[in-house]
Amino acid sequence: MDRAHPTPEPPPVPWPLSTGAVARRLGVSPTTLRSWERRYSIGPARREDGRHRRWTPDDIARLELMCHLTSQGVPPAEAARAALAGPAGAAPAAAQASAPPPPAPAAPLARPGAKAPGGRNALPLGEVRPECRGLARAAVRLDAPAVAELLEAALAAHGPVTAWEEIIAPTLHAVGRKWASSGERYVEVEHLLSWHVSGALGRVRPATEGPGRAPVLLACAPGESHSLPLEALCAALGERGLPVRMFGPALPADALLEAVRRTGPCAVVLWSQVRTTADRSLVRSVSAVEWGLRGARAHPRLLLAGPGWGAGGPPIPGADRLHALRSAVEVIEALAAAAPAGRSAGTAARAACDS
Repeated sequence: MDRAHPTPEPPPVPWPLSTGAVARRLGVSPTTLRSWERRYSIGPARREDGRHRRWTPDDIARLELMCHLTSQGVPPAEAARAALAGPAGAAPAAAQASAPPPPAPAAPLARPGAKAPGGRNALPLGEVRPECRGLARAAVRLDAPAVAELLEAALAAHGPVTAWEEIIAPTLHAVGRKWASSGERYVEVEHLLSWHVSGALGRVRPATEGPGRAPVLLACAPGESHSLPLEALCAALGERGLPVRMFGPALPADALLEAVRRTGPCAVVLWSQVRTTADRSLVRSVSAVEWGLRGARAHPRLLLAGPGWGAGGPPIPGADRLHALRSAVEVIEALAAAAPAGRSAGTAARAACDS
């Protein structure tokens, strides 16, 4: 290095730090930090003007331990208790430092061909987020409280779309592969995990619906009992304030047609998990439903979701295909924005009486 032009010293850390600065240092979202503070009292000891959070080195030392433990699959409540207790001497060491120590490394991703963590009972997850491993371990142990807590934390921190695509769905798929390859063992794991996923998605609080907006109808095809992906879509749309009418698994065809006619939706999403429930005649029937004044009749926009409808095959007349959850939400949001105002409750009631 040129001694005449030494490298300038980095500026001192502006203690205490804001929540955004701490989130960037630790690689987590500010929402996660606020959720941990609200749920587990892992928060800063100091606030400016009674409102703005300001984090000290001691506060960050506790957060780093919390991040490290949760990345190893420890349930958040248990990790919070350990972080608040702290290892002997950890807080004083952090307080004496001019900057917080680097965050603990996340659990390494599995190498191709490497032995799966957790032994022969571990689920085949591959390269996934650390939260998936924690959720999978809790499910295999049939640790229902931990499964519920990990799901709630994932949804609170990441929202329904990211939590589903990057944490919940990979774990569900791994359970399914384990069940298929182990002589129908682990069915109890699949049932427990599915039950808690359904409950956690159902507890996602929807935003306030916009007034006068046409709803989105979500239903499984007649005879179709697999509804979790549709429940994830329901939670994601509700979070965005879109009016959703969820009818769940195995809705009879006549009931679906009546619901479409009564509500005048901007879109109908029909889910099929297997080919035996993908009824193309139902697609034609739903597409033919109409409502409104003579000369200005409207028809539903029918969207088909799920592997039962086939992948890469010829298009199905009267319907469009949905694929990943994130893109499905974007498609439906665009349809809802372009749709005319929904019918009032009085109009819907008169339509029901006219049948």
